[in-house]
Amino acid sequence: MARFTFNMPDVGEGVAEAEVVEWHVKIGDRVEEDQHLVDVMTDKATIDIESPVAGVVTALAGAVGDTVAIGAMLLVIETEGEVSPEQAEGAAEQIEVEMSDALEPLSLEEGVGDGGSTVDAEETLEPSHSHPPTPSLVGGGAKVLASPAVRQRARDLGIDLAQVKPAEDGRVRHGDLDAFLAYNAGSGFSAAGKARGDQAIKVIGLRKRIAQNMAASKRHIPHFTYVEECDVTALEELRAQLNEGHADRPRLTMLPLLITAICKMVPAFPMINARFDDEAGVVTRYGAVHLGIATQTDGGLMVPVIRDAQGCNLWQLAREIGRLAEAARSGKATSEELSGSTLTVTSLGPLGGVATTPVINRPEVAIIGPNRMIERPMFVPDAIGGERIAKRKLMNISISCDHRVVDGHDAASFVQGLKRLIETPALLLTA
Repeated sequence: MARFTFNMPDVGEGVAEAEVVEWHVKIGDRVEEDQHLVDVMTDKATIDIESPVAGVVTALAGAVGDTVAIGAMLLVIETEGEVSPEQAEGAAEQIEVEMSDALEPLSLEEGVGDGGSTVDAEETLEPSHSHPPTPSLVGGGAKVLASPAVRQRARDLGIDLAQVKPAEDGRVRHGDLDAFLAYNAGSGFSAAGKARGDQAIKVIGLRKRIAQNMAASKRHIPHFTYVEECDVTALEELRAQLNEGHADRPRLTMLPLLITAICKMVPAFPMINARFDDEAGVVTRYGAVHLGIATQTDGGLMVPVIRDAQGCNLWQLAREIGRLAEAARSGKATSEELSGSTLTVTSLGPLGGVATTPVINRPEVAIIGPNRMIERPMFVPDAIGGERIAKRKLMNISISCDHRVVDGHDAASFVQGLKRLIETPALLLTA
C-alpha cells in the first residue's frame, strides 16, 4: 500500500488558488483512475479535476467554499502499489477547463450540501396530553378550552376564541380555527402566509464571485448615475417594419437597436468605452467596442461579450445576443466569451422599472441600462404649428459611470446623443 498526495495542479496562468465548488467523492470512497473527483473554480472558469490513480480516498483538503492554493494538498489517495512519476506528472494534463453544470445554484428546498444544513418548516404541534389545556376566559367570561398553541394563534389573528365553535369535547383545536377562518374569509382574519424555517446557505461558486466583484466595484469605484427619458415610438415602428417578412432572420428586439446607437456614439465619447487599472493609474480607451451583455442565469449573473460590436449589423447583433445568452444559461460559455468587455449593457426586460442605478462591471468605467417601455399621453407638434396630445411609447435610459474617469457632463452628453439617435431612428441606418 502507498499513500499518494494529490496536490492542487496549476490550472491556469496567473492563478494562485481555486475554490472548491463540489466534491464528487468523500473519505472512504474507492476511486478509479480518471474518475471525476472535484469541481474547482478560478477567476476564469470552473474546472473538473480527475484522479490520476486508483485507490481509496483518505483525506480531503477542505469543505465546499474553501480555497486551496496551487501546489497545496487537494486530497490523499491510498493506492495498492507505488505511483509512477509519469502518473503524478501527468495529473495536470488531464484537467479540462470548461464552464460546467457545477454552477447550478442550490434551490431553497435542497439546502447547502456538505457546507450547511436545511431547517424544514414544521407545523405547530399541540402539546402532549400529559399537559392538559389551560382554560381561558374570553368574551363575556365564558370558559374556552384550548391548547397554548391554539390560544397563541388566535391572539396572533385577533380572534376571540369565544366566537369559535369547537367540533368536539368543548375544546377549540387548530381545525376549528381553520373552519372559522374559512367561514369568515372576508373579515380579515386570514393570515398572509405560513411561517417557514430559516435556512443557512453557503455562498460558493459563481454566487461568491458575483458577491466579490460587486463589493469590489462599489468599494473602489465612485459611482454616479444619470437617467434620461426617450421617446421610442418611431423606433418601435421601425423595429416592427424590419421584422416583417424576414422569417430567415432573427427577430429584432430593442437591444440590437440600442447597441447600434451606442456604437455610433462611442467615437465621440471614447472615455465611456474604457477600462481603468487603478493600481497602475492607467486608463485604456478602446477603439473597438467589446460589449458585455449582462445575462441572468440559474447560477447567477453572467456577462458574455459581443466582440467588435461596432462591426455588426442589426441582425448579426441579434443572432450573437441570442447565441451568447443561450451559452451562458446552459453553462457552455467559454472563459473567452465571458471576459474582455470594454462596456456593458444591462436590462431587466419587462421588469426594468422606471429607472435603475446599475453597478459598473469593474474594471470598466460605465454601464448602460435601458428600462421598461411604457405608454403615456404626451404633447407633440401638430401640422399647423401648435401641439396636440398623442399616445407615445417612452423608455428611460440609465448610465452609471466611474466619476474618476468620466465627468458628469460627458455622461449626460453621451446619453443625449443616444436620445437623438433613438428618437430619429433613420440616423441609425446611415453610415
